[in-house]
Amino acid sequence: MGVELDHVLIAVPDLADAGERLAENFGIASVEGGIHPGRGTGNRIVPLGQSYLELISVIDEASAGRDAFGRWVAANASGRGRPLGWAVRVDDLDAVAARLTLAIEEGSRHTPDGADLRWRTAGGDRATGERFLPFFIEWAAGTPHPGDTEVRHPAGELSIAGLELEGDGAALAGWLGGAELPVTVRAGTPAVTRVVLAGSAGQIFLDAETL
Repeated sequence: MGVELDHVLIAVPDLADAGERLAENFGIASVEGGIHPGRGTGNRIVPLGQSYLELISVIDEASAGRDAFGRWVAANASGRGRPLGWAVRVDDLDAVAARLTLAIEEGSRHTPDGADLRWRTAGGDRATGERFLPFFIEWAAGTPHPGDTEVRHPAGELSIAGLELEGDGAALAGWLGGAELPVTVRAGTPAVTRVVLAGSAGQIFLDAETL
């Protein structure tokens, strides 16, 4: 069963400001993403080929307050930004959901250029409570992957080299069904603590201090 690192969520108080700072401080380009209907959140995308960073923020406080995901983003979009959570891409979400006894949810958003993105997810409830755990995502057939969006990073070609997590390594291994991903886990309060990008000029470290 295919399991790959799909994207990392970074909660920020202001999408435009976060995009500008990534460009100015690190040479990382981003593009406008869209809104999540009913959740009160919106995003910007940092395309990285087969993966991406999702800058996410509350854009409608009333809607976010009525939605568990929106409240999760609102509670963590403080300071200049911080890694919030992560997702792994699977090729058989039904099998994953059956193995872990998870409910499956459908999601969608429209991009500014008119593309219709659709996906299914599972494990979001656990991932918001135990942030070292990822949620699982399966993109609908024909949906363009956000990581493939055409963009030029001033820092050169970039990719996710690794994630640094705090939590329970054994629990993560069981959650992933033994899949090996570029993550390191140390004991501590459950969290995604750092995203490490690899580029032609070296590594870039993104965390609550550097963002």
